[in-house]
Amino acid sequence: MMEDKLNFSYLFGSNAPYIEELYENFLNDPNSVDDKWKQYFSDLAAQPGAAERDVPHRPIQESFANLAKNRATAAISGGLDESMMKKQVGVLRMMSAYRIQGVGAAQLDPLQRMPPRNIDALDPKFHGLDAADMAVQFSVGEGDFAGSDKMTLSDIVSKLKQTYCGHIGIEYMYIANTEERRWIRNYFEGSLSTPKFDVDEKRYILKQLTAAETLERYLHTKYVGQKRFSVEGGESSIVGLNYLIQNAGKDGIEEVIIGMAHRGRLNVLVNTLGKKPGDLFAEFEGRAAATLPSGDVKYHMGFSSDIATPNGAVHVTLAFNPSHLEIVNPVVEGSTRAKQRRRGEGGQNQVLPVLIHGDSAFIGLGVNQATFNLSKTRGYTTGGTIHLVINNQIGFTTSDTRDVRSTVYCTDIAKMVEAPVFHVNGDDPEAVCFVVQAALDYRKQFNKDVVIDLVCYR
Repeated sequence: MMEDKLNFSYLFGSNAPYIEELYENFLNDPNSVDDKWKQYFSDLAAQPGAAERDVPHRPIQESFANLAKNRATAAISGGLDESMMKKQVGVLRMMSAYRIQGVGAAQLDPLQRMPPRNIDALDPKFHGLDAADMAVQFSVGEGDFAGSDKMTLSDIVSKLKQTYCGHIGIEYMYIANTEERRWIRNYFEGSLSTPKFDVDEKRYILKQLTAAETLERYLHTKYVGQKRFSVEGGESSIVGLNYLIQNAGKDGIEEVIIGMAHRGRLNVLVNTLGKKPGDLFAEFEGRAAATLPSGDVKYHMGFSSDIATPNGAVHVTLAFNPSHLEIVNPVVEGSTRAKQRRRGEGGQNQVLPVLIHGDSAFIGLGVNQATFNLSKTRGYTTGGTIHLVINNQIGFTTSDTRDVRSTVYCTDIAKMVEAPVFHVNGDDPEAVCFVVQAALDYRKQFNKDVVIDLVCYR
């Protein structure tokens, strides 16, 4: 007991001001304190239950003192504090900046190759706010952040970063319809873009992820050198697709029609549609029986099956795709439209088209522009398509974005029809499932296309 006290004797009360000053210096610049203290403060921050990142205390203390002075001054003058009004306007401008430009600071790339873009306006100082304002409460507007109408600036900044600059990046402020913008804003700000899955759901996600990765490893080991267009690096796309099918039924969807190019098709066939692995291996080894031989290769093949979900069976069809990248997309839309018409009234809510794209093909091929162009017309609409882009950052074998396209994101083509874009880090499968659910909910609410940009690697 005496030994424990001896080890911590330097923390007795008389040393508190000195230690607090050291801690302030550490928070401002960790290298400004002695290595022993630096290690001690770092260990404190790593303790369970500690704040993710502490902030200097002195400016906050000063802000409380200034707040008291400002209130006293305002009471004496009998008027509003003009400087506080300017700061309130600055807070609202900063919030708007996060909604427009927060995606530029989002942690989307598992390889961390994407530099931050257009983030100057995300700094409170850009709007005339400083550390002394962090403890001051400001209005955030009705309905934002789960109904809180007033919050301290430090909380506002923290929640904005969590919502717009984590593993999910959202683009939606270009949408002209105010109702749509508010719906998306409240959906993500209300949840802080944070998935809340229970233990069973997390186990399901892990199981799907393991199955996808195991199949790719086996094929790579067993059939070395054979073309298979692996989904390695983007296995979360399989998790997201399975999550979509399992949760589509609760909204009344009875049929899902999928169109995709080559990459990931074999994994979708086995781990989503339930094709027997033995049949796939037989195709690799040339032993598969062909009653109607087409001469086509295995990564062009289609399939259909009934998938059991908590809300009943959902019929899932993967369209045949005889090469030429994304030419299958309008075929899927036409097939979906026909099935919806056959079902009569309510058909759009019962049949869902899902298109899986490659990053460069999505923005580089005119067939996608033409498909978007017809997406809201009376004769061709299918009530909204969910687009999943497997963005492995290579595209047509060119990884340098300066040589690939003229836009920042491969999904910018979707802005032509004001479709929202949900970017997500492919190394966070829970975040992938979260945006898949958001896409389903948005499509149900507004019957419009919605795009998920799954940023991964190969």
